[in-house]
Amino acid sequence: MNSQTERDLRILEQIEQNPDMTQAVLAARLGVAVGSVNWYLKRLINKGYVKVRQMQRRRLRYLITPHGIAEKARLTASFMQVSMRLYRETREAAKRSLAEIRRAGYSAVRVEGDNDLAEVCYLSCLEQGVQVLDTPDASIPTLKVEGMQLLLVWPEPETSCTSPTQNAVLPVQTQAMKE
Repeated sequence: MNSQTERDLRILEQIEQNPDMTQAVLAARLGVAVGSVNWYLKRLINKGYVKVRQMQRRRLRYLITPHGIAEKARLTASFMQVSMRLYRETREAAKRSLAEIRRAGYSAVRVEGDNDLAEVCYLSCLEQGVQVLDTPDASIPTLKVEGMQLLLVWPEPETSCTSPTQNAVLPVQTQAMKE
C-alpha cells in the first residue's frame, strides 16, 4: 500500500469518526500542513468519496458517500492483506536467522528495534525457544530491525563460538512492501 492510499484511508477513517472536524484538526492528526489536507480533501471529493455540507458560515461537515464507504472498505482490506503478508515474511526471515544462530552454537539473541517488526522478531524468538536478552551483550548475535529490514548482526570474532564472519541483511521488503 503506497503512502497516498494509506493517507486516503486515514482521512476517510478520521471523517467517519468526526464529520465536523476542521481541516486544521485533521492536519494535526495526520501530521501534515492544512494546505495539504485541503488538497487531499478536494481530491477525495472529486473522486466522489466525500461530500461537503456547509453547516455555518465558516463551518463544514464532511460526509463519506456510499462510494467512499466502499473505497474505505477496499483500502482497509488491502491494508490488512499487506500487513499480514509483511507479518508472515518478517516471521519467516526471523525464523531463518534464528536457525542460523542456532547452527552457529548460540542459544540467546538480542532484538533491537522499536517497531512492530521488532515485536514479530521477539515473538518468533519465543516461539523458537531462543532466549532474548535485554541487556547489551557483545558476545551474542543481534536481530536488528532498521525500517523494513531485518539484519542479523554477529558478535565480534574474538568470542569462542564459531560464527559467520559477515553480518546478514535479511530482506523483509518483498511483495508486501511493493504494494
